[in-house]
Amino acid sequence: MSEPARPQAYSAVSKWIHWIIAVAVFFTLTIGIRLPFIPEGPVQDYYFNVHRSLGVLVLGLAFARVAGRLAYGTPAPAATLTKFERIASTAAHHTLLSLLFLQPIVGWLSMDAYRADVEVFGLFTLPHILPQSDTAYAVLSWAHFILGYLMLIVLVAHIGGAVMHGFIKRDGVLDRMLPRGWFGFSDKR
Repeated sequence: MSEPARPQAYSAVSKWIHWIIAVAVFFTLTIGIRLPFIPEGPVQDYYFNVHRSLGVLVLGLAFARVAGRLAYGTPAPAATLTKFERIASTAAHHTLLSLLFLQPIVGWLSMDAYRADVEVFGLFTLPHILPQSDTAYAVLSWAHFILGYLMLIVLVAHIGGAVMHGFIKRDGVLDRMLPRGWFGFSDKR
């Protein structure tokens, strides 16, 4: 039995989920990096709530992204990629997708161990699933911190690769994830 044919391009759903995740991750990381420098009080509390809400949004979108990939498939790697680029791209994509799940879950668990509520955009509050534990909080918050910087490093590499392909090599790799008409690019189907 042969495998089903892979699509020639990413679906519009996959592209939009990718870009919504990109924006949400940008703001989540930016706020997360700045939080320790905001004085305790209502402003810091506000940004903590936004950070947590965006983290839950990213987790939900990660599930949607996987569902979209299963439903619509993904195109084969671009023929213009070198062997190194193919390996690096696959590693970066798998690492980022893993982090889109792992980072928000570890953040939620760390807040759970701290016994802080994770309220999502004022709509609902995530349930507590761990007992309160200073030790668990310390370990999980440290893991959340490290995973955040790992995500930042992998994102910089991912964006660097996209910029290289879109503006230096101009080989159509970036075009595959841009919605039609963005920055003068179009889908090459």
